[in-house]
Amino acid sequence: MTSSLPPVSDTIGDIQSLIRRPTRRVTSYDVASRAGVSQSAVSRCFKPGASVSKETYARVMKAAQELDYTPNAAARSLITRRSNLVGVVVNELAILHYPDILTELTRQFAERGVRVVLFSFPRENELDRTLAEVWQHPIDGAVVAARLSAVQAAEFDRRCVPFVLFNRHLRDQQANAIVCDQYEAARTMVSRLAGAGHKRFGLIDGPADSSIAQERRRGITDRLRELALPAPVVVAGEYDYASGGRGMRAIMDQSGTAPDAIICGNDVMAIGCIDSARHDFRLDIPGQLSITGFDGIASAGWLSYQLTTLRQPVQPMAVATADMLLGLIRSNTSYPERRVFSAVVVEGGTARLGPAV
Repeated sequence: MTSSLPPVSDTIGDIQSLIRRPTRRVTSYDVASRAGVSQSAVSRCFKPGASVSKETYARVMKAAQELDYTPNAAARSLITRRSNLVGVVVNELAILHYPDILTELTRQFAERGVRVVLFSFPRENELDRTLAEVWQHPIDGAVVAARLSAVQAAEFDRRCVPFVLFNRHLRDQQANAIVCDQYEAARTMVSRLAGAGHKRFGLIDGPADSSIAQERRRGITDRLRELALPAPVVVAGEYDYASGGRGMRAIMDQSGTAPDAIICGNDVMAIGCIDSARHDFRLDIPGQLSITGFDGIASAGWLSYQLTTLRQPVQPMAVATADMLLGLIRSNTSYPERRVFSAVVVEGGTARLGPAV
C-alpha cells in the first residue's frame, strides 16, 4: 500500500515558511520609497486634519497596504514629545446615567487625532486615588469633570499637565473651564413652572458632594425666594432611578399630599419619580403633578415619558473643550478662560409650563 503523506522534509519546510517573519519593521521611509513621495508626505497622510492631495493620499495608502505598514505611535511620540493621549477624569455616575458626555468628548478628540484615556471615580471625595492613577500615564493634558481642590489643581501645574474643567469650577481661583450655567437653568425652570401657576414645589436633589447638584439647588431655592413662594420640600437622591421613586414617596410622606411640581436633579431620577407618581399614587402627570428633570438624555424622550427637562448643549461644549485643551497643549501657556453655555428648556409632556415670570 502506497502512502499519500508528503515527505517529512517537505512538511518541515512548509511549517518553517509559515512561521518565517520579516527581519525588520516596515517604516514610513519604505512607504515613501514605494509611493514615490517624501517621508513627510507619508506622515501627513496618517495625521488627521493634515493637508495632502487626493493623489498623494491614494498613492501612500496603496503603498502602505502593499507593505502592510502601520504607523508607530510610540516612535512618533519620541519625535513630537507628545503622546497624543488626553485623560478624561469623570464620575462613574455620569458615565452610567449620562454617557453622551463621554461619547461626544471621545469623538471630538478622535477627530483631532487624539485618543482618550478614561479615569473614573465613584464619588467626588475619592478623587485623590484616581489622580494618583492619572500621573502614571503619559497624557498630554486632561479634561476634568470633578471639583478640584487648590492642592489638586496645583499638582497638574507642577507636572506641567494642562487641564480643562468640564461643568466644574475651582474653589476661590480661576481655571480653564467649559460649563453649562446650572444656576440659571434651575432658575429658568422655576420661573416657567411658576408662570403656569405652580406654588408648592418639591426637589429630589443630587448627591451632597456633587457641585452640579449644589448649583441647581441654589438656583431653585433662590428663585422661589425671589417669587415669594414657599421653600421646596427637599429630599436626597443619588442620580439613579431608584432615588426618583424613593424621593417621590418621601415627598408625599413629608407633605401629606402631592405638591404642584417636583424638580428632579437629573432625568434618570425624574423617570423614577414619574413611575412612582403614576403607579404608587395614581397621579395624573402633568394634570395633577408636574415633574421635570435636568440634562436631556436620550431616554427622556421615550414615548412613555417625553420628559420636560433642561438639555445641556453637550456637542458644542465637547467641541469647545477639545479645542481649548489642545490649544493649551500646543501653547503651554494661557490666561484662564471660562466659556459658559446655556441649557435649553425641552417642553415635554410631564409638566405644565407658562411664560417666565
